[in-house]
Amino acid sequence: MLMNETPVPPDSGVIPLLAAAELQDHLMTVTNDLERLQRLLDDAGEALSAHFYSASSQVQHLLRQSVEQAPETDNSALHKVMEDIAGAITALQFQDMATQLIAHTSQRLRNCADQLARDTFGDDEEGEAIVEIAPLRPNPVTQDEMDAGSIELF
Repeated sequence: MLMNETPVPPDSGVIPLLAAAELQDHLMTVTNDLERLQRLLDDAGEALSAHFYSASSQVQHLLRQSVEQAPETDNSALHKVMEDIAGAITALQFQDMATQLIAHTSQRLRNCADQLARDTFGDDEEGEAIVEIAPLRPNPVTQDEMDAGSIELF
């Protein structure tokens, strides 16, 4: 225990200063990790979208060529590829919902860390500690799985 830390009775409901500081540090670390995860998901989503749209364009071009050059040719394999690409693009729409959930969770964790800091350390010489209001909705995303025909987009 530090010299200037006042002993806190075990059942007082007050978090010791060092424990509060450590908890706040963990909350901020998790928040930073979530923000980094969000950037990674954004980058991956953008790259995947670009590749899927490019592949879709190429397959459509091959389908048009095939129909023009040999109308009697069975193009079912190319049509199946187009269906698979469309399914992959639909799945990417869930990346946006994951991003919303990460941002919401990050905001809630930051709010907890800020409240903990304000309640534990109080205001400083610069003035009153400011804590942003926590999100009012408990969860911005209600979808938790991706089944065919069950997509509820924004």
